[in-house]
Amino acid sequence: MRCVVYNERTGRAEHAGCLQDDGGYAATLSRLKELTDGEFAWVHVDEPGERDLEELAGYLELHPLAVEDAVQAYQRPKRERYGDVLAVALKTLWYLPEGPEVETGDVMLFIGPRLALSVRHGPADPTAEAARRLNEDPGLLRFGPPAVLHAVLDTVVDSYSEVALRVRADLTQLERRVFAPDRDDLTEAIYSLKREVVEFRDAVEPLVPVVQEFAGPRQGWHEECLPYFRDVADHMQRTNTEVHSLDELLNSALDAHLARVGTWQNDDMRRISSWAAILATPTLIAGVYGMNFAHMPELGWVYGYPLAVTVMVVAAGLLYRIFRRNNWL
Repeated sequence: MRCVVYNERTGRAEHAGCLQDDGGYAATLSRLKELTDGEFAWVHVDEPGERDLEELAGYLELHPLAVEDAVQAYQRPKRERYGDVLAVALKTLWYLPEGPEVETGDVMLFIGPRLALSVRHGPADPTAEAARRLNEDPGLLRFGPPAVLHAVLDTVVDSYSEVALRVRADLTQLERRVFAPDRDDLTEAIYSLKREVVEFRDAVEPLVPVVQEFAGPRQGWHEECLPYFRDVADHMQRTNTEVHSLDELLNSALDAHLARVGTWQNDDMRRISSWAAILATPTLIAGVYGMNFAHMPELGWVYGYPLAVTVMVVAAGLLYRIFRRNNWL
């Protein structure tokens, strides 16, 4: 657990002691009760159990369903309001290029009048970077707990952009392999990357209307903080557009690859058919002269055999030249 108390006017950050045997809950609650005017707290908890959040939930007067969402994680990106507390569920993303694979985690934020509570599930922790950004720009603290929401959202959306760039790079490599002269079967690779993009899209797309709503005036927040949320909403929309573009390009790459596979099969069939036609002509001539009927004048002719062989060679050669000219061979 981490607990930081911010002063909205001075931007000073005070780290409350959270190293006790109970995980710091008693010290945190004690410090929350001592908050003065102009102060708000940010409490962060990593992968808590239901009992771990009971006391904090009681302080925030959270609905039991909100506590259940925070404990169980795996929530769809969304926003809910429980009285004076705004609950926001986010998906964290990080990209494993050796897969390639997009891994997801969860962050649940509860924004109250004087407290911001964040709950994390998964290896990726955007709250550390968000805290660093708040320390570098303490002027944002004048907005109160919504400043924490903005910092976390901004960090998460930036990570989405980084993941999109890496997926784009892998997609570009796949496209080059699709149109390379080598006959590699890329169906599984394209499908695997598409599955990761779908997971990426499921994390990004539901969050777009949520962030856009934060940029509106109906939240009751400080008027000056709205441009910051509009900036995040703009980045969110760009990332969402990029994800949809990646999805469509993967569909096109898969279609192009399947079309090339069909072309390869047609080329093989044409080569097989060409050689079959070339070999069928001598076979036909040999079959006619091999019927051994009694009355076949050519059988007694001195030049019959050389003529038959010549006809076979010339016919086969003409067919080979025709097929070669038409790029069948």
